[in-house]
Amino acid sequence: MTVLPWPDRLKQIEHAGELWARTWAPDDEQVRAELHRQIMMNLSLGYFLYFQSSPEHPDFAPFLNSVYLLQPNPDDAYVVAHISGDGVYRISGDRGSVHLLTITIGKNMMGMVEELGQQHLEVDVDDLAPGPDGKVDIVLSVEKPEGHSGAWLQIRPDSEYVLIRQRSYDWGNEADARLSIERLDNDPIKRRMPTEEIEQRLDGMMAFAERLSRFWLNFVNGIKERHAPNTVHVAPFQEMGGVKAQVYWEAIFEIGPDEALIVETEVPRQVRYWNVQLNDEIWNTIEYVNAQSSLNGHQAHLNADGMFRAVVASQDPGVPNWLDTLGHPTGTLVGRWYRSSDAPTPVLRRVKLSEVRDHLPPDTPSVSPGARADAIRNRSRGAQQRRRW
Repeated sequence: MTVLPWPDRLKQIEHAGELWARTWAPDDEQVRAELHRQIMMNLSLGYFLYFQSSPEHPDFAPFLNSVYLLQPNPDDAYVVAHISGDGVYRISGDRGSVHLLTITIGKNMMGMVEELGQQHLEVDVDDLAPGPDGKVDIVLSVEKPEGHSGAWLQIRPDSEYVLIRQRSYDWGNEADARLSIERLDNDPIKRRMPTEEIEQRLDGMMAFAERLSRFWLNFVNGIKERHAPNTVHVAPFQEMGGVKAQVYWEAIFEIGPDEALIVETEVPRQVRYWNVQLNDEIWNTIEYVNAQSSLNGHQAHLNADGMFRAVVASQDPGVPNWLDTLGHPTGTLVGRWYRSSDAPTPVLRRVKLSEVRDHLPPDTPSVSPGARADAIRNRSRGAQQRRRW
């Protein structure tokens, strides 16, 4: 087989740059540069999806953690492995102390095909009752293996991937799970990849880089067409690969440099987990390791009345629940209520930044520049101490 010449390989990605016309600000050079960066992120993600793991020799590969497209949850560390419905697989290791550990099984991994993905199964690992020592040992197959008495998840004949979400509340102070995946019914030796297979996977990887951005640009444009800025709506992310046991809400934020958006909501009476995060105009999560663009139920400050109030702004308003836009004048705001007794809908108010205090309760604490810097450094340490790559 003749290998495709390198210049021809690079031509496969040329047309991806034309996606700038689908952004909210096609004449903004900053947004265009960020789209080019996003396409490179897609390529880096695509390598792991197309080359690290296979149904014959699955291997949990990093997914989204440092590639911010698809607005990944800052509290989550994701890994994914490819499987096949005709195989028997085993996931084993240590549960750790991370707040949530979930397994999703499905087909049509987002971006790898034109069709919308399908979720076949989603489970909270704690519902499978890990051993008293925190050990996890789960078999996955279409039919339960004869004589197997341990934990078992039934996959479908068309199942194609296993996605693990490790969701942390207290970054850096919870131990991530340590998990492996193996196929039990085949030769464990992974042979040298044939030329034809390498070429086929490279074709897929280059198409993936364009397809992923195109799909989600169309999606975020749909949000803008459906909803006016600074209004909250329930989001159908469960149909797009999101967590089934979770209620999502979304809004387009739109503020000037001297303005702020106050987010105000009750917190569900009972809720296993909740958070809120900011995303940019092209559906990337805004920098969250070295900036406070997200907050979860552990990190957030609640007022004496039990309400959660946050301030979306590009400048520090001097309050605990600042959500930093990092200069983005517009983007999306997404919240999650996981396994909650109810699902309150937040209210947004656009105000002058200089008047933020007038719209917050008197018991709202003040945060000095020094305290803010310490909080961001602590946040960065916590994020970096998790397994992301």
